[in-house]
Amino acid sequence: MAEPAEFLYVGCYTGETGGDGEGVALLRRDPRTGDLTRLGVAARTPSPSFLAQHPTLPVLYACNELEAGTVTAFAVASDGGLTQLATRPTGGREPCHLAVTPDGRHLMVANYSSGSVAVHPLDVDGAPDEHCDLLDLAGNGPDAERQSGPHAHMVAPDPNGPDVLVCDLGSDRVWRSRLDAVSGRLSPPEPAVHAAPGTGPRHLLRSPDGALLLVGELAGDLAWYRAAGGGVWERRGDVPASTVAGRNLPSEVAAGRDGRFVYVANRGPDTVSTFAWDAETATMVAEVPTGGSWPRHMVLLGNHLYVANERSHTVTVFRIDPDTGAPQVQGDPVTESSPTCLLPWRRIANAK
Repeated sequence: MAEPAEFLYVGCYTGETGGDGEGVALLRRDPRTGDLTRLGVAARTPSPSFLAQHPTLPVLYACNELEAGTVTAFAVASDGGLTQLATRPTGGREPCHLAVTPDGRHLMVANYSSGSVAVHPLDVDGAPDEHCDLLDLAGNGPDAERQSGPHAHMVAPDPNGPDVLVCDLGSDRVWRSRLDAVSGRLSPPEPAVHAAPGTGPRHLLRSPDGALLLVGELAGDLAWYRAAGGGVWERRGDVPASTVAGRNLPSEVAAGRDGRFVYVANRGPDTVSTFAWDAETATMVAEVPTGGSWPRHMVLLGNHLYVANERSHTVTVFRIDPDTGAPQVQGDPVTESSPTCLLPWRRIANAK
């Protein structure tokens, strides 16, 4: 019996922010071969630059990266179709990342340009209400152009508790706050990571062995940390994210389920770097071209890696060698305008 098709949603930049996309696109993934087929635009919404899924409901969320930022929720049908549930202002400028808490009660949004985190309560259908809290960050860094103030770039709820980590590209900090599940309020932020000046923390990943992996957009590096008590993480090492000459602005970090290999997408070199990870150090074992320009985001699904090349308007499919961890291009890239985020859809029981 054939395996059911899987869906992959694509967020993008639309004309409102200088992109060529049309909204949230829908791709079908063959679970046997890993190949992608474009099905069309699932929903038209302005610059849905990052996407997230509710943990228990068939609801998809998109942050609309606009000067007056908004977040939009969609009900997801069994055929992948999207029906808009609600759009709410995030209280900040150019939101670029969002996440749902593990209990499914709140949606948190990182407002990049205004350096804040909005918290939206979710109703029984997963629709967001007006934000119930807006956490303002503070600080700056040595890069006068990029770090004149705080820039929230990622919000990451702890899967096992109330802690929330926020990557702040502007202050070279990863902030730690605590979410009150009843009130939806965040506690005052405290530094969890003091990154080196000029790092520009962009995205982080909790590895299966408990390390915190962090990509620095401005420093062009991959660093790793271990919990040191009191909510503080201690840096244990770092490596350049690319060996290619010239400036690198890494965008995303991912790891396989067994944690043996870590992947970093590099904008500028337009490569994906593969690192062998032994819980103590990361050693580069491969760096391959993405087959496009400006790899903005990537996801791992089984033995396949999918990379969204924003400026060449493509999604590249790689097959991962299970022994070496190295990605190899599989087939021709799928055309998709101004892609900025890939969301593999996890099927929800009883979805309509």
